[in-house]
Amino acid sequence: MGSGGAVGLVRGNRAFRVLFVARSVSFLGDSLSLVALLLFVEADTGAALAVALLLLAGDFVPGLFGALAGAVGDRLDLRRVLVVCDVLQGLLVVAMAVALPPLPVLLVLVAVRGVVAQVFQAGSRSALPALVRDDELEAANSTLGAGTNGLEAIGPLVAAGLFLVLDVREILLIDAATFLVSAVLLSRLPALPPRAEHREGSLLSNVREGLGYIWRTKAVRVIGLGFFAVVAFSGVDDVAMVFLAKEELRATDSAAATLYAGVGIGLIVGFLLLARVGRWFSMPVLMVVGFAVSSAGNLFTGLAWAVLAALALQTIRGLGIAAIDVGVNTHLQRVVPAAMLGRVFGNLYGAIGVAAGVSYLLGGVLLEQTDARVTFVVAGAGGLLAAAGTGIALLRARR
Repeated sequence: MGSGGAVGLVRGNRAFRVLFVARSVSFLGDSLSLVALLLFVEADTGAALAVALLLLAGDFVPGLFGALAGAVGDRLDLRRVLVVCDVLQGLLVVAMAVALPPLPVLLVLVAVRGVVAQVFQAGSRSALPALVRDDELEAANSTLGAGTNGLEAIGPLVAAGLFLVLDVREILLIDAATFLVSAVLLSRLPALPPRAEHREGSLLSNVREGLGYIWRTKAVRVIGLGFFAVVAFSGVDDVAMVFLAKEELRATDSAAATLYAGVGIGLIVGFLLLARVGRWFSMPVLMVVGFAVSSAGNLFTGLAWAVLAALALQTIRGLGIAAIDVGVNTHLQRVVPAAMLGRVFGNLYGAIGVAAGVSYLLGGVLLEQTDARVTFVVAGAGGLLAAAGTGIALLRARR
């Protein structure tokens, strides 16, 4: 399916169009609030560890509930789950905006919102095969990626402009509004009831079944472990970027926000390319290539001599992340039984959240002891080693 086919999918499939627009709107708002909170915490504390704790609360804590998040989505109507999750996230962001609380309270609010988002993400990924044909999955995942991850990362460009006229509180309120818009849109999806087998047994038994399936299925286990390792090394770039921009490259707040958009530019280009040619590739190969390219982008960002050079290298990193997103999601949507799909995505992306949290914490310590350049180089080199190990393990699993 070409890029025109991707446009045709949005135009011709009403349910997919609703999901695409709703997720794009809320992800754009998310990116605005992430940059706002990062700069707010950095200005309020001036400590790399405080920035790391903010990201830790948003990824690591919710990741601990990944197994439960997937099981919840499997047992309930997914349309209702998605709508309720968006409403709850909007209310939590309003609370942050109104109070602008001290760091400990802010961390709690961010963590609770992250748990709700974990349920939402597992549900939205497992709903996709019910909304599009199997031969449309590459284009559907690429199109969703462009509208979500792409626009999420373009948000820093918007944030850079908004910071000229608005403050942190007002930007957070914009994010809250995007969640409410998304909830209204998602209420127009068709009913997505659970399969009959999900109603049998307790929630905890469903959780155990999901964990057991991943451990027994070697190819899925290898993908999960490889993805975890790459993120455990590379996730620290979210922490280190603001310090690379403001301390090493002597950039302004606006320029620092722009640097966060580099990945988004690469994501959009990558997703558009994969919507056209994604079906030509083996999805596991595409995933491993994405691991390597995204890690190399971080390594060379650590050597960047100017903001524009760092922006270009983060754009290359974005191309790799697009390949990972399409490769992992499409492959799992095809090979995992539909009855287990929500729990597989919940467990996988929960583990990725834990990996990101580990990266934020250990990377924050490394950043405090060295500097942003060293942190980026270590993250990139470790990610490249993890990519190589994953490729070798997948070859052995196929044999």
